[in-house]
Formats: sequence, C-alpha cells, structure tokens
Amino acid sequence: MTDKSYIIIDMKSFYASCECVARGLPAMTTDLVVADPERGKGTICLAVSPSLKAKGVRNRCRVHEIPACFKYIVAPPRMQMYIDYAAAIYGIFLDYFCRDDIFVYSIDESFIDVTPYLRLYKKKPRDIASFMLKEIDKRLGLPATCGIGTNLYLAKIALDITAKHAPDRIGDLNEETFKKTLWHHRPLTDFWRIGPGTQRTLHNMGIFDMAGIAACPFPRLRKKFGIDACILYDHAYGREPTTIAEIKAYRPKTKSVSNGQVLLRDYSYTEALTILKEMADQLALELVEREVITESVTMYIGYSMRSGIVIPASGGTVRFPEPTSSSMAITKALVTLYHEVVYHDFAIRRVMLSANHVLPSAQRQLSLFAPIIDDEREHLRQETILKIKKRFGKNSILKGMNLLAEGTTIQRNQQIGGHKSNGSYNYIQPSKDIPAL
Repeated sequence: MTDKSYIIIDMKSFYASCECVARGLPAMTTDLVVADPERGKGTICLAVSPSLKAKGVRNRCRVHEIPACFKYIVAPPRMQMYIDYAAAIYGIFLDYFCRDDIFVYSIDESFIDVTPYLRLYKKKPRDIASFMLKEIDKRLGLPATCGIGTNLYLAKIALDITAKHAPDRIGDLNEETFKKTLWHHRPLTDFWRIGPGTQRTLHNMGIFDMAGIAACPFPRLRKKFGIDACILYDHAYGREPTTIAEIKAYRPKTKSVSNGQVLLRDYSYTEALTILKEMADQLALELVEREVITESVTMYIGYSMRSGIVIPASGGTVRFPEPTSSSMAITKALVTLYHEVVYHDFAIRRVMLSANHVLPSAQRQLSLFAPIIDDEREHLRQETILKIKKRFGKNSILKGMNLLAEGTTIQRNQQIGGHKSNGSYNYIQPSKDIPAL
C-alpha cells in the first residue's frame, strides 16, 4: 500500500491576523486582541495576536487578565469578515486541489490529502506545504502554519507540537519520527483528543506520556476508557486509519439541533422565562427550516456565580406524544418544565436547548388523535415567517416578547456565533493570476 501524505494548514491567530491585515498592520508583530469592549473587562478574548502570545498572554484569556502595562489594540469581533477570509482561503486551496481531497476541520484549519498531487506537481509534501503558506501570505497577507503526516493524526500533531517551534512554521512526522521525538513529550494535553480529564485519569494510572500508553496492557486501558482505549492505543503508536473520504462519507445515526446563549448580565426567574420562550420559538423555526421534527427537547439552565455560591444547573427533557416542530407544543412543554425545576431565588446566566433525535419531517407518523389541521396551519405559518425573514432579514418579523427589555432575539439576529457580524467585508479581491505550484 502506498504511503499517504496529508497536510493540515492552520491560520495563526486567525481573527487577530484578519484584524491586523484589515488595518494595514503586520499580523506577526502587532499587539492586538479580538474582544467586544461593550461586554466589559470580563469578556473572553476571541483571539490574541502572535506578538502578544510571545509576551505571555495566553489564548482565550479575559481582557482583565492582560497586564495593564501592555499597550495593545482591542478589535471588536467582525465575524462576517472572518468568514469571508476563510472562504478566500478555501478558494486558494481549490486553485490547486480537488474539493474531495479537502476537509475543513474548523474556520481556520483544513486537512488536505496531497498524496495524488505529489506525482502531478512533481513535488514533495514539504514543498507543497511551503508553497501554500507563501501563497496565502502573498494573496491575503495572513500567516499560517502547517503540519505534514502520513495520516491525519500525525499531520495534526505535527501542526500542534512540532510546527510552532520550526523556523519555517512547518512540522513533519511519520510513525517512526513520532515515536523518536514525541513519545516522551509532556504534557499529554498537547496531544489531539487528550483533555485534562483524560490526562488526570492516565496520571492516576501512572502514565505520563505516549510511551506509557503504548507500554500499558491494552485490557487495562480498555477497562478504564472503554472503546476510546482503541483510539488512545493507536495514537500512542502514531496510527490513524481514518481517511478524508471516510470522514466525508460518515453519517451519524442520530442528530440533534442545539441553541444556547450565555446572558450578558444576571437575569431574574421571570426575565429568563422570556429568554426560554424566545429560544424555543427560534428552535422550532430552525427545525422547520431544516425540514426535520424532534422526539424530545432538553433544557439546561445555569445560574450566576456572582454570589459566590455554586448552584447546580437545573434542567430536564420533555418528550412529545408525536415528533414535532411546532413552536406552540415545544414552548408549552418547556415552560411547564421551567416552572417545575428552576429555582426562583437565584440569578440565571445560561440557557441552552437541544432538540434530540431529529428525523426528516417526511417520516412523521400520522396519529388518529393528533389535531392535524391545527398542526398544518402552524407549520404553514412557520414556513411563511421563514420566507419573510429570508427575504427581508431576520428582524423583519418579530413577536411582542422580542421587544421586551430582557429580550435578546433582536441582538442575536445581528450576530454570528454569538458575536457581532458587522456586515460583509469587501476588501478581498480574487487573484486573476494563479501561479503554478
């Protein structure tokens, strides 16, 4: 079997770099954080520029955690601009690779199977990686790093651990070099898919590096981690059989639709009930838009920690006699659950909803006892609302509760991912000349 070659390209401090380029500033040397100043000094920085990271400012910190002696630019988020840049980067990839060989892992990371292109371009993987980094920098002014591996896992590890220390910002690993250079690397949380909880469990087992996982008897790992032990064991040897084609072909057996928000201030019991109703209505509209129905909806209510008292979250799941996308049915059931389980005397800061086990609307089973006419009327009403919103904007049609002081729908309709979109960005110009790789 021919060895595979994968690269993964990651944009350095993507949001911060976009803001630097938009201001005509060098992305690698400008001190800048992306954060919304309207949310106060407790807000999380969505991105920290490379130069600030070099000074010890950690990624995803809060604004008040940055030393007061540092001088830096605070850039409010412009999510639409970042999406436009991500689309432009993907467009560069398409100039050289087939979309079937590209897997977009996140807004700023993409895997590419370069195996069939080594012969086509008569280049080695590192040559292709170097060319792509230079091309992105030349066309968009954005710095990037790259990992190269003989499988997807090794490419990701080369990116996360090796590339950041390389002068050319490119890391390269195969199974042998992985064992030679990273088997004793610590901490384990530097490795893909090993979080703090998994690391604690491994430490309690006397395992502190990948060599320890490889040496551990597999039955012991399986007893502790279940099916995940197979992944841990393979990764300890630098093995990963999954391909991009298999990832793209995968279809989960069950699906869910989620909607959640962290409130910008403490909300009372009554105020948060308005938020719940707004979110239930939005969740139902999303189900209709996707042409799916749900068997149940789960609610999560998180309380404020300002009082210093840790209050366990409230929540539960409501199940429907028949799968539905009805806003009336979903809202009524959630309001009843809210009154049953949520504490009246504690401030609320987080509200999350999840529609579980969604299935296509066409699979709905008609019931002799269900009010079909009423359901059809509401479904038509919801479809009409969606058509109006698509044509005239999300805030073109609102409910009375959306106009209440505590309502957040109007603001959220102007956001992307919970942050300001600030409209489209028009400064990205497609390149007319595509240089040969």
